[in-house]
Amino acid sequence: MSSVASSAGRSRQMTSPRRLLASFLRGSVPSCLGMTIVLAAFTTSAADWPCWGGRDDRNTVSEEKGLPDSFDLGQKKATGNGIDLATTKNVKWSARLGGAAYGNPTVAGGRVFVGTDDKLADEDPRLTRSKAGMLLCFDEKTGDLLWQLLTPRRSAPWPNSLFTHQDLGTCSSPAVDGDRVYIVSTACEVLCLDVRGQAHGNEGPFTDEGKYMAGAGNPPVKLTHKDADIIWKYDLIDELGVRPHDAASCSVLIHGDVLYVGTSNGMDKGHEKMSNPDAPAFIALDKRTGRLLAKENVRLSARQFHCQWSSPSLGKVGDKTLVFLGGGDGVCYAFEALDSVPEKPVDLKVAWSYDCNPPSYKLRDGKPIRYTDGDKRKHTSPNKNDGLYVGPSDIIATPVFHNNRIYVATGQDPAHGRGKGMLSCIDAAKTGDVTETGKIWSYDAIDRTIADATIADGLVYIPDVAGRMHCLDADTGKVQWVFESGAETWGGVLVADGKIYWANTKEAFVMAPGREMKILSRVRLPSPAYSTPIVANGTIYLTSQKYLWAITRNK
Repeated sequence: MSSVASSAGRSRQMTSPRRLLASFLRGSVPSCLGMTIVLAAFTTSAADWPCWGGRDDRNTVSEEKGLPDSFDLGQKKATGNGIDLATTKNVKWSARLGGAAYGNPTVAGGRVFVGTDDKLADEDPRLTRSKAGMLLCFDEKTGDLLWQLLTPRRSAPWPNSLFTHQDLGTCSSPAVDGDRVYIVSTACEVLCLDVRGQAHGNEGPFTDEGKYMAGAGNPPVKLTHKDADIIWKYDLIDELGVRPHDAASCSVLIHGDVLYVGTSNGMDKGHEKMSNPDAPAFIALDKRTGRLLAKENVRLSARQFHCQWSSPSLGKVGDKTLVFLGGGDGVCYAFEALDSVPEKPVDLKVAWSYDCNPPSYKLRDGKPIRYTDGDKRKHTSPNKNDGLYVGPSDIIATPVFHNNRIYVATGQDPAHGRGKGMLSCIDAAKTGDVTETGKIWSYDAIDRTIADATIADGLVYIPDVAGRMHCLDADTGKVQWVFESGAETWGGVLVADGKIYWANTKEAFVMAPGREMKILSRVRLPSPAYSTPIVANGTIYLTSQKYLWAITRNK
């Protein structure tokens, strides 16, 4: 990882835009100079990709042009640390990650943000690895590391916990809003960070970054200009009694001054009961302070099958702004967005709900089907891992809003194996229980999936865990084609510049969109990919378990 050019001392003396704005308002900075600098400091490009899905509706479609239809990701350096760019094609830069990366990168204001695990802590003598998470911030043009945040492993303070997979790394895709970036950490905290890190000093009010990164029982880390600057943190475990299962994974939604966050509240180690059924599965926070503003009031935690992992989306339906959430109980919910910041916490109002599991997925011979029966790892499970098993599933994917409709599919933890899924197209303008009245169409010839759907030019593209890419008519659900990629697929697809970009655990694909299946290129991956490609400012960003590539057409 390369260093930034400026020294730590000089960087700490830089004036923050907030302080500059305050000085301008006091009249101590010349007006033309002050406003020019302030506006420049907070300007982001219209072609940035600042959040999960790129925008609030989470539909991964871009108007970018001039993107490559083929590329070569190159070979590892002889030292084994990174990619030799001389062996690549159409790659601007590449950065080494840790050993795990499950969230998607985001890009805003000249910076690239991506979550990984803490294997990179081996390269920093100040840090101690603890099988937990890191957030990295790179320079968009060069790929140089600007700053990093280490989140040490957290001990679960409750019995029978399965909060053991913090080594999956930071699964939350960072959400950038002006000079702030928001993530859910591996320790199940909502963090607000300064996009510039410590390069301009520790802005506060949180000032214990050194202690935070060192972890409990260790002396504080001495901060440098390449460390993160935490503004505030909200601990979902300590504040709300959340009991995360496996990993904390939500990518937050920002709307006005409000953050919407899934809590990752889940089952105990035995997968038999909820560790805390009274903890909320979905909340809203004040983005400025981290104060709790609202909670769901449908007791979602008490009904869910496994864990609340879905990330929210947002859309305007008529005169109402709705926040959509895939529930851990297999139900898709639409909540009314807060129209103001309440003084005290309130309940989020449900506009509608839609059960994505039909009766045939929930009952067998008139008896309820146990969710855990579909786990292929259980010796007693009838699941043959061939995609034919029928049973209930939760929703891990994000509901995608498009043309007053929601597109969302059911799935389970991929470790549970294959099984029948269900892709639903829902009328977002209905109210109440819309399981019957809001159904536009459904598609059951899909395996369980945790991928988001992508809708472009009247077509829906969505892969399932088995690695099959499905293309359907967006209005009718009629199948156009299905492509068998032959390898497990977790992420979704990016549609841009007349191309479809996606990846499985073995290859990256570039396909032509349309009602006939056509492969433009396929690229072998040096390490498995579990995320969705994104595009920002003429560059595609593809993340694998160990590397991040900035892919652009060579001039």
